Amino acid sequence: MIGVEVLDDPGADPALVRAELSDLILLNRWFGGTRAVIRALLPLLPGAPNATCTLLDVGTGSGDIPRAVARAAARRGVEMIPIGLDRSPLAARVAVRGGLPTIVSDGGTLPLRSRSVDFVIASQVLHHLPADLAVAWIREFDRVARRAVVIADLRRTRVAMAAMWAVSFPLGLHPVTRHDAVVSLRRGYTVRELEALLRAAGVVARVHRRPIARVVAVWEPEG
Repeated sequence: MIGVEVLDDPGADPALVRAELSDLILLNRWFGGTRAVIRALLPLLPGAPNATCTLLDVGTGSGDIPRAVARAAARRGVEMIPIGLDRSPLAARVAVRGGLPTIVSDGGTLPLRSRSVDFVIASQVLHHLPADLAVAWIREFDRVARRAVVIADLRRTRVAMAAMWAVSFPLGLHPVTRHDAVVSLRRGYTVRELEALLRAAGVVARVHRRPIARVVAVWEPEG
């Protein structure tokens, strides 16, 4: 793994974790993280009026993205029932306080039955994992999802790294967030690299670039 991030460390200072989770809400909103997931998921929603769907967000952090997805689905007339999952008890508590029911668990051993939720999303999660674990997590996403899986992660580019460092100062990001955001981009994927992980997991998915420095994979599980 490249570098070390606060969110990788289960023993990290809780104040630093809370500061970074708060900053990530801003970054997701303004730099494409939330938008990438919503754009991928909305075309997959059922067309029936007053439909209800379930959504599992693996590595939910503060839970801002699944809540945004639920609001976007509601504008389409679909009730989305979101559930978060995070291996950090502190992040789970933050998500629960924000109104998102959240499970504390590991994404590689999801405590759910096969095909038990309609949608599984994972945003900016896989780059925290070594390749073999990322493959195992992808297999779990595929096992649990009934309708579709959306993986949205960071796309590695030098321009994005430099830009992230530059904009972090006027945005007033915590120094830990500034450091971790650049490390995350260094750990990000090219389209081919994400495709290789998906193939290793036995998944056939569509992989696309999305703004800003995002790569998104979408697929519908078989069986």
